[in-house]
Amino acid sequence: MKEIKKISALFFIGLLFLLVSCEEGRNESDDKKSAGVKSITITMIAKSSVNPIFLSAKTGAEKTAQTISEKYSKLDVALKWRTPNNENASEQAEIIRNAVKDGSNAIIVSCSDNDTLTQAINYAVNNGVAVMTFDSDAPDSRRFAFYGPDDLEMGKKIMDELAGLIDGKGKIAILGGNQKATNLKERIEGVRRAAADYPNIEIVGTYFHPETETDAISVMLETMKSNPDLKGWAMVGGWPLFGEKLKGITKPGKIKIVAVDALPIQLEYIEKNYVQVLLGQPTFRWGEVSVQTVIDKIYANKKVDEINRLKIIPVTVENLGGWSRQLKAWGYKDVPERYLGM
Repeated sequence: MKEIKKISALFFIGLLFLLVSCEEGRNESDDKKSAGVKSITITMIAKSSVNPIFLSAKTGAEKTAQTISEKYSKLDVALKWRTPNNENASEQAEIIRNAVKDGSNAIIVSCSDNDTLTQAINYAVNNGVAVMTFDSDAPDSRRFAFYGPDDLEMGKKIMDELAGLIDGKGKIAILGGNQKATNLKERIEGVRRAAADYPNIEIVGTYFHPETETDAISVMLETMKSNPDLKGWAMVGGWPLFGEKLKGITKPGKIKIVAVDALPIQLEYIEKNYVQVLLGQPTFRWGEVSVQTVIDKIYANKKVDEINRLKIIPVTVENLGGWSRQLKAWGYKDVPERYLGM
């Protein structure tokens, strides 16, 4: 009899534990569902998860999703970060198809290749999933909106800034990154068009490479060996500035450099005069604006602009402090303290 009572007691304790565990397992999402809350899942697909500019966009998207969820009691926004480690348009396309199958309500994507991603985007839209692009567009697709710069004008700005640094004469090279990316092709075209206004400037070539620091530095080193009289670099991306390697292949001010993006890790190159101008993009807002636009479209049923342009800010040693404080305000935690008081 004692054994039976002991077993019964253990059974009761076990049952109680199970009930408590089940109750604890109820998460906030379960509570919201029971309260009639609408859940929206957004899949975010950038070009590369090792590129700092896209990690910045991810932070902006996550914070915005959280803010919207807290603001609207009947809305729960979840962000799923599904980005390849390294640029791979085919992998991006596959992620889009899987996101559709997994039940995502919307997708925001930076396109590594227009043709490959257009097909995948159209597949998603045809299956009822809203798609927005940021940074690099797929303009022939059925995406409903794009947020990013006017890349043609950005390319012209790169050339004009560089021409001023080399007094309008000499040999320059274009560092081009991924040759299939729509945004980079537009920037390169902008550089070349603007170069027509400077007859004494010669473009020795456009050099493409995988979008990593190591690959970019390798291309630069080979190009400078072949062109020892090179005066400047027009960089349509900031890939060589994601580490310390650029310091090993040139001296401050010897070759003038204008590059795109101005993240905390890149600012020392401005301070030390390895780079003279960085064209800063509000990369945090790639995520912020994209998530807000998706919610406006599919939840609030608002009319949204198809094209939303971001503002480019030239960063030099003169406004390094102001730009650094802006990065800090956007939530960047790795801004060097010495710049904040400048």
